[in-house]
Amino acid sequence: MNFHQLTNLQYWSNLFDSPWSIVINIIDIALVTGILYYLTKTIAGTKIMILVRGVMIFILAQILANIIGLTTISWLINQVITYGVIAAVVIFSPEIRTGLEKLGRATEIFSATPISNEEKMIQAFVKAVAYMSPRKIGALVAIQGTRTLQEYIATGIPLDADVSGELLINIFIPNTPLHDGAVIIKDDKIAVSCAYFPLTESTGISKEFGTRHRAAIGLSEVSDAFTFVVSEETGGISTTHNGVFKHDLSLSEFELELRKVFLSDKQEKKNLKNRLLGGWKNETE
Repeated sequence: MNFHQLTNLQYWSNLFDSPWSIVINIIDIALVTGILYYLTKTIAGTKIMILVRGVMIFILAQILANIIGLTTISWLINQVITYGVIAAVVIFSPEIRTGLEKLGRATEIFSATPISNEEKMIQAFVKAVAYMSPRKIGALVAIQGTRTLQEYIATGIPLDADVSGELLINIFIPNTPLHDGAVIIKDDKIAVSCAYFPLTESTGISKEFGTRHRAAIGLSEVSDAFTFVVSEETGGISTTHNGVFKHDLSLSEFELELRKVFLSDKQEKKNLKNRLLGGWKNETE
């Protein structure tokens, strides 16, 4: 298609001469619009966007030259655009390669099972503890359950960051501004660091357990949060949940506890939802 076709009334009448042609052309326009929108978002802020702006100027100049009747100028612009594409591929090959890699990664959603947020969180906790435990880096992390921890979130420093093993490790590195106190996880996000929990008043806790352990047990007594501790003295791994305190866990035992709490709870919620939906369907039949 060229500029002369756009000004030809017969061409436009052929596009809409039947309902089927109208449907096909609408689908065609919608697909082109979607592709252009995706490409524009992909190249926004890159050097290629500057090239695209330059090409658009040349195209507008060519249309204007055709309207006025500047044949030579139109021919020269057409040559620049034609051979400029080849030059652009050479000049901007790194950016083009990056864009193609992004497109290739986008197609992985059709070939791989997506990892759930719970699984990502478990992997992050295990990775952080695997690093901190042998090095005796003290840590205290609580994951909010059904009961809110807003009272304790208010005592911390807001972060609202994605959960990752690297970030948890950096937070608890000694002598850094955020290492003191506890981290609270809420809605799959690190809500705050440097939070403070109530210490348990139980007299049955061994004196070998320090403030972090007593804070974890104290939180377990007043909420349903899952809390884990890495001892600064021994590197031992401990967990508390619903008033149950487990200590001196191996890394594999710690991971098993995480999976029992977070993945089994998710499955139970799913099963409950299915039962409720199933019961509702039975009642309506």
